[in-house]
Amino acid sequence: MRTSVAARARRLSRREALALLGASGAALAAGLTPRLGCAQSTSGGTLPACIARPEQTEGPFFVDEALNRSDIRSDPRSGEIRAGVALRLTFQVSQLSGTSCAPLPGARVDVWHADATGRYSDVRGSGFGASTAGQQFLRGYQLTDGAGAARFLTIFPGWYGGRAVHLHFKIRPAPASAPRLAVTSQLYFDEALAARVFALEPYAARGQRWLRNDEDAIFRDGGRQLLLAAEPDGPGYTASFPVGLQA
Repeated sequence: MRTSVAARARRLSRREALALLGASGAALAAGLTPRLGCAQSTSGGTLPACIARPEQTEGPFFVDEALNRSDIRSDPRSGEIRAGVALRLTFQVSQLSGTSCAPLPGARVDVWHADATGRYSDVRGSGFGASTAGQQFLRGYQLTDGAGAARFLTIFPGWYGGRAVHLHFKIRPAPASAPRLAVTSQLYFDEALAARVFALEPYAARGQRWLRNDEDAIFRDGGRQLLLAAEPDGPGYTASFPVGLQA
């Protein structure tokens, strides 16, 4: 299973956007319009103020649970909170139009990822341990506010064989009748940070080596543009990720 998933993911991620919006008229003429970007300034003043980032595969574990909640740590049916190092994650979503970026309110941002033991919720085994069918931990969505922000409280993701440490996100702007604006990708973590977190329980109990970023075929296809800059926040961490959607 590991090989087929990675191979499929690599094919899908080759739809990667341009490295810089507007940087090549010839590329734009060829139809390579970026759809996912970061609200950062560019030099020259005439280019759009967003740098393009790649989309990456949704993977096999997305379930549209329709859980509107900011704190995604628990299973809403049992109330059990998944153990792990706290991670506060904010998405800053903008819409790119011409040479400008503006906050995009009302967009639906879904987040899902593995727990400290490397298991996703609502999965029937599939080589990742016992079935978690019917459970809904570490899944949820938020609508962006007037400033384009969607905030989540979760835990630092665990790891599983064949993948670097990551979490998934999907952004679907309102109205849902604009599917071309929907984007799906993954976020990654600094390996020194991952080493510090995985030295703690409950992660440390696994006692195995996780796949490093550069060893992951999906990460190698644009993952450096998707690294989270996480900072200490009490006993946990906080991070913000700016995303621009092409109009």
